[in-house]
Amino acid sequence: MPVYDQDTILESVGRGTLDPELAAWLPTAPRFGADLPIAQGRQDYTVLGKGPWPPIGSVELPKEAARTPLAIELRHLRYFVALADAGNFTHAAQRMFIAQPTLSQQIRRLEQIVGAQLVQRRRDGVRLTRAGAVLLEASRNVLSLVDQEVSRTRQVAGLGRQRLRVIVPPRLPDALAVEASFALCSAAAAADVEIVWMETLLDAEFSLIRQRRADAGLGWLTVSPEALPAPLDVMSLGEFEPDVWIPSSHVAARRGTIRLDELARMEVIHGPRTAETGTYDAWAQVLRTVESRFEFTDPPFRHSLPIALAFAAVAERPTAVLTGPSVLAGSQPRMIRLPWPTASHDTVRVSLEHHPLTATAVLVWSGDLPRPLQQILFDAADGITPPAPERHGGREPAVTG
Repeated sequence: MPVYDQDTILESVGRGTLDPELAAWLPTAPRFGADLPIAQGRQDYTVLGKGPWPPIGSVELPKEAARTPLAIELRHLRYFVALADAGNFTHAAQRMFIAQPTLSQQIRRLEQIVGAQLVQRRRDGVRLTRAGAVLLEASRNVLSLVDQEVSRTRQVAGLGRQRLRVIVPPRLPDALAVEASFALCSAAAAADVEIVWMETLLDAEFSLIRQRRADAGLGWLTVSPEALPAPLDVMSLGEFEPDVWIPSSHVAARRGTIRLDELARMEVIHGPRTAETGTYDAWAQVLRTVESRFEFTDPPFRHSLPIALAFAAVAERPTAVLTGPSVLAGSQPRMIRLPWPTASHDTVRVSLEHHPLTATAVLVWSGDLPRPLQQILFDAADGITPPAPERHGGREPAVTG
């Protein structure tokens, strides 16, 4: 049976609401009289405490009132998700535009409703308990469903269009990005759906989609699609591989191709790992099959291939530069020099023999999306033709993995 004391009532009054069972019982309570002065706010509560009533002590509700269920509100779930994402109360309160004490009260209230501790409060922030991790996933599902259905309702009412949030990684090859965005725009326009583009990194686990922060995204798959966790669905857009740049004096430069063992014996500039964790780890593992101690070298500047080539040209030992996935696997290998001014570094582009380093470009989405939105994504992916490799002109591929 819940017990309510002065602090509990004060917390409820401070929010301008009373707990359902407390509000239902107070009008009959001989110690308090009517609940109206309490429900009006903190000031009236203070007046009540100084009035002719006896001091407010612990109140034990009758059994019939204690059985009244407590209600979880959407704001409780939004606050909880914000706290889990931010990692501490200060940043979460800033994201939600509320005071930190208010957020702390709401999280305590949610824990009271659930009947379990959801977060461990630590000096360096908060950590979810096992119960909290379960509720977090459920909260994301509920909030995503509510947002989608509200959007659909507004569309039916003529107040706006249903939205589809799509992630496009910043270093996706231009040809692939153009082809995919055109197909998505066409399919969405035919269904009268608005696309909200999100340019951000998408990790190998597609976490932003699994966490319902986005509905779909373009990314790289380095494992079997069957290994992806539910509720993700994917469609392949083609197999891609990196470009390899080596000194023109290297024996492989004359062939236009380089073997995996030759590459593994060189210093290889690639990454950093944070730019594309999936391909970085998968490709490093492949290279370690021929050189167990192999490690990539981070580029001096994350998004500058010419500068990476300049550093490789003056390195003490033979150094290669490995781009991220940029061309269709199996493209015709040939030796190509960078245009001026980087040609002075005497670097040539070659392909890897037998294509051991690959990644599958995919369109991935949550299987929990409404069927009409999933149909848009399926139609778009089905209509995308893997782009031909762009070897001349245009933006050079990034060094990132």
